[in-house]
Amino acid sequence: ALITCDEKRIFESCKKGDRIVFDDGKIESVIVDKYPDAFMTKIIRTKVGGTKLKANKGINLPDTFIKMNGLTTKDKEDLNFVVEHADIVNMSFINTAEDVKSLLEELRKRNAQDTLGVILKIETKTAFNNLSEILFEGMKVYPLGIMIARGDLAIEVGWKNLARVQQEIRSICRAAHIPTIWATQVMENLAKKGVPTRAEIADASIALKSESVMLNKGPYVLEALDMLDYIFKSMQDFNDQHNSVLPAIARV
Repeated sequence: ALITCDEKRIFESCKKGDRIVFDDGKIESVIVDKYPDAFMTKIIRTKVGGTKLKANKGINLPDTFIKMNGLTTKDKEDLNFVVEHADIVNMSFINTAEDVKSLLEELRKRNAQDTLGVILKIETKTAFNNLSEILFEGMKVYPLGIMIARGDLAIEVGWKNLARVQQEIRSICRAAHIPTIWATQVMENLAKKGVPTRAEIADASIALKSESVMLNKGPYVLEALDMLDYIFKSMQDFNDQHNSVLPAIARV
């Protein structure tokens, strides 16, 4: 099977032994041979019987750091439209404070640094390990928010680390008075199939400590909103936003 990828920089950064993960972890592979413009990979994990990989699905490289140089030409063209028509700009795949700096510089060029809100998506291992520096740079603009993008983040830091990592991001943002968005698969089964799972009800109760929650689309999304609203209202008296001091953040 042959899979194409538009991002050419991965061929410079990846090496033999690095993992390549497809479609939010449904397929996991490892690079066994490397060529100038291609990899040979071996599938090491998927569901029994195999999994179909559809077009336009995500590719994660949890073992690889890909050097990105600020915003692309397309990003800057899109930003012209965003500045004129939107209230908030959302920047994906932040890795370092330099990524944030490049966005803020472009906002200043458009005189939008005081009129446009900024949401930074934390969805890579590198971003988590650089979170303090990212926040210090981001706080040069107001308003600022952080999205905890748990889909890609789970692949990047490992499933076993996600519970701790998502809580640590929220804790440090709370200390910095930066609102967080709890994102990815919140009430997913209910929104898409009309019936919630026990696990997503528990997850929704944890989401209460974030300032905002993101739901994905689905034919039952209104029912999911009603359920989320009920859970939040019924648990409000049990929610304590004033936690004791937590341990230092550990790198992953």
